[in-house]
Amino acid sequence: MAAHVDPLVVGRVIGDVVDLFVPSVAMSVRFGTKDLTNGCEIKPSVAAALPVIHIAGRANDLFTLVMTDPDAPSPSEPSMREWLHWLVVNIPGGREPSQGEEVVPYMGPRPPLGIHRYVMVLYQQKSRVAAPAPAAGADAARARFSTRAFADRHELGLPVAAMYFNA
Repeated sequence: MAAHVDPLVVGRVIGDVVDLFVPSVAMSVRFGTKDLTNGCEIKPSVAAALPVIHIAGRANDLFTLVMTDPDAPSPSEPSMREWLHWLVVNIPGGREPSQGEEVVPYMGPRPPLGIHRYVMVLYQQKSRVAAPAPAAGADAARARFSTRAFADRHELGLPVAAMYFNA
């Protein structure tokens, strides 16, 4: 019998973006009619519009959702790792990210070269997060973002869920 290996490990999400964690909150992601599964391939045109995301949890739980591309600008030379595609804080449990505070607006996949991984990481907040002010230049806030550093700065701890797709 073959051992199960977590797709987040196989896809190097664990390591490149986050540290090893045990998922504890259910999160589902859908682009149009396509349900996201870890490692699936989605055309950038399908993921151009905001996904529908459902986060489990109680209404008084608060969550932060981070979406990045750890392969920017190319998988072989990720010199801009990570490129921030979306950041939402203070999402109530049992709700969608639209019920939270969007810090950085959604940007669909735009891989300039090769197949890129797009990673969505969910953190459970210990308390309400003061939404950081956006940086002056739109791209300045997105380039070389660090999911780990953001989580450390806001004392979010380890993720409670994560999913990724290739585009």
